[in-house]
Amino acid sequence: MTNAAVTTRTAYVNARLLDPATGLDAPGALLVEGTRIADLGPGLFQGAVPEGVAVVDCDGACLGPGLVDLRARTGEPGFEHDETLLTASQSAAAGGITAFAALPNTDPVIDDVAGLEFIARRAREVKLVKIFALGALTKETAGKELTEMGLLAEAGAVGFTDGISPVADPLIMRRALSYGSVWGKVIMQRPEEPRLAGGAMNAGEIATRLGLPSIPRMAEIIMLERDLRLVEMTGGRYHAANISTAESVEVVRRAKAKGLDVTCDTAPPYFALTEVDVGDYRTFFKLSPPLRDEMDRRAIVAGLADGTIDAVTSDHQPHDQDSKRVPFNQAAFGAVGFETLLPLVLELAHKGAMPILKALAAVTATPARILGLPLGRLAKGQAADFVLFDPDRPWKVEADRLLSKSKNSCFDKRPVQGMVLRTVVDGRTVFQRPD
Repeated sequence: MTNAAVTTRTAYVNARLLDPATGLDAPGALLVEGTRIADLGPGLFQGAVPEGVAVVDCDGACLGPGLVDLRARTGEPGFEHDETLLTASQSAAAGGITAFAALPNTDPVIDDVAGLEFIARRAREVKLVKIFALGALTKETAGKELTEMGLLAEAGAVGFTDGISPVADPLIMRRALSYGSVWGKVIMQRPEEPRLAGGAMNAGEIATRLGLPSIPRMAEIIMLERDLRLVEMTGGRYHAANISTAESVEVVRRAKAKGLDVTCDTAPPYFALTEVDVGDYRTFFKLSPPLRDEMDRRAIVAGLADGTIDAVTSDHQPHDQDSKRVPFNQAAFGAVGFETLLPLVLELAHKGAMPILKALAAVTATPARILGLPLGRLAKGQAADFVLFDPDRPWKVEADRLLSKSKNSCFDKRPVQGMVLRTVVDGRTVFQRPD
């Protein structure tokens, strides 16, 4: 690949243009002027590139919209030993992610305007990928009192959630759904009934054999059913995060058939792994929700294929070694996911579960739409946020080589296909893989 200096006008030629929003899949070129896409298409630069325009020869690689990640834990402020906004941005850029929404589960919690302003200021200082903030739904994410949602919305919150802390009180959730509609923001919930979720892995034969306390599927399904009844009552806009069971897919499918304003996502572990991968107490596979069984995994793939599941998120949850290299019961839940998101989504296309454009839509145009962001597509006048990648290039995930500050990947040593070659944000190359 030709390396080009940054100029005000750059032509990316000899690319396979992929834009899920318009169905574009064709060889062509793209022109960047400043921070915007000036032009693109199969017929662009069929002759010589105009003088004064820098040229990047893509050598036939795919050029698609930058990935938009619905939900990620950043660590900063308060948990900088796990991750900082700088290391999170570096890891995201290496994964082809040009924008992500940060969860409010920090210390202090992002439950006021000052917290949002901190994230915005640090994102400007880091100046790599675009970082948006999800405001806390309740104060201190304690589930007892709603935040000042109006003030947070005006200050730039792209949605509201208590993140890794489900809202158990139905009255609080009912009010949140009502108020969220006023401000045009999505209410995002990780559905899991806390009183049923005190275990360490999925309830079943493997948990019994390992002697581990378990988390039943019903912990997810019961809260999802409850929340969707509240959506029906309020007419609110609701997003279910990280669904992991076959019945959850059916519940969402029925809700959509009723015309409810409902979307949902899952993460790669739930279509690429199962509870069997926990093996002999492997703590990097301790996730929340827990890895389920093979029938659940297949249902998640089917839900993605038929559009019941709208998006795929990294669910990036960095934890340092002290949090993971302990007995399984004591280990923290979660895994890093920025740098493995694209190849694992492409795995769905490689295995024939869905076409490549549909797979890419789940990590570009659709999450951007859910968050109300003008991102995730290739179009004239749009921000020049895109990723250049080789969809077929094989590599093996090596956790120690990931750019995240924490290395707790549940895909360590997994062979994958699909390598990010270059990530561009507002016309600036923020990541380029060495040749």
